[in-house]
Amino acid sequence: MASFTVNAQRFDPYKNYKFRVKWDGRYVAGISKVSPLKRTTEVVTHREGGDPSSSRKSPGRTEYDAITLERGVTHDVEFEQWANKVWNFGSGLGSEVSLKDFRKDIILELYNEAGQLVIAYKIYRCWVSEFQSMPELDANANAVAIQTLKLENEGWERDYDVTEPTEPTFTEPA
Repeated sequence: MASFTVNAQRFDPYKNYKFRVKWDGRYVAGISKVSPLKRTTEVVTHREGGDPSSSRKSPGRTEYDAITLERGVTHDVEFEQWANKVWNFGSGLGSEVSLKDFRKDIILELYNEAGQLVIAYKIYRCWVSEFQSMPELDANANAVAIQTLKLENEGWERDYDVTEPTEPTFTEPA
């Protein structure tokens, strides 16, 4: 595990609007929203016969919530190509699903206001459980068309090799 140093000059928490998502070794263009990384551990309640009238609690199974990615509709086919690995309509009997490569590990990176990488998470064995290629269309609306990808996953962990950067100091011109 990496050692941690504290940036004594930074008191503000990081903002949630500078981030990137990477899979297959490259950044995916246009992602505008990522749902929270959340895990829940079940509580196992038990009691021995000789215990007082209270019960004990211990951790049980841990479940990881699905992650939703959103981006504006463009000609980029990254979302659709991944979704098609799970189910590709019309591809022929026996080839609707790719059991070889429908799972991907992804990386979620958070950046500070100066554009420096500050935190990264590795998310393991993701696969597409839901794909929305087009939103509801409305001629009276004034909005961007959004695609969504819902990713099931088998866990995530922080990348402790990403350490807190020394933030730059900007000087005024003389």
